[in-house]
Amino acid sequence: MANPVEDPHAGQPVLTSGAAITDARLAVICVHGRGASAEDILGLGAELHLPDVAYLAPQASGNTWYPYSFLSPIPRNEPGLSSALRVLEGLIHWLGGQSVPPARVALLGFSQGACLSLEFAAQHAMPYAAVVGLSGGLIGPPGTARDYAGRLESVPVFLGCSDIDAHIPVERVRETADVFRRLGAVVDERIYPGMGHTVNRDELEAVRAMLE
Repeated sequence: MANPVEDPHAGQPVLTSGAAITDARLAVICVHGRGASAEDILGLGAELHLPDVAYLAPQASGNTWYPYSFLSPIPRNEPGLSSALRVLEGLIHWLGGQSVPPARVALLGFSQGACLSLEFAAQHAMPYAAVVGLSGGLIGPPGTARDYAGRLESVPVFLGCSDIDAHIPVERVRETADVFRRLGAVVDERIYPGMGHTVNRDELEAVRAMLE
């Protein structure tokens, strides 16, 4: 049995909505933000209006995946960060067992969930259907080495964020876009002037088109 101190997110529930896995064209792993819930991010998925998609949303212990800013030194955010990455790895593995390969899996997150989804995709490069980071960026302090080993050849990646987001510096979004391009991904990077920390209609429409 997992130690809740060393692996805080192990055994937390995974909520589902949309099409049944056995019938779905795509599975989208939806990762909620700090202080939010799996139920909240499934509501965002519902706004995409894609009836042939299955949505899976893991729940973070205490509603947060890691305690400090994603820009903090990585050891400060342990063991939550590593535990959270294992949750996503476990879901990818489980979907494979349901005959849903990575090419039919998209990763989608908002805020802290976007940071987690993007970092996972960079660390675990596979031919995903798509990777979507809404108000997020790769994890670690400025100057973090981005020597990811794999390739994300032709994987569609969407990055949307405000230019004045209080939590996500626009420079980190741009750095993240550059890293994913170096990994071979096809990046759609959209910076919205004065938007704040939220998701807008343009982002939803872009993500819907990407997943269609």
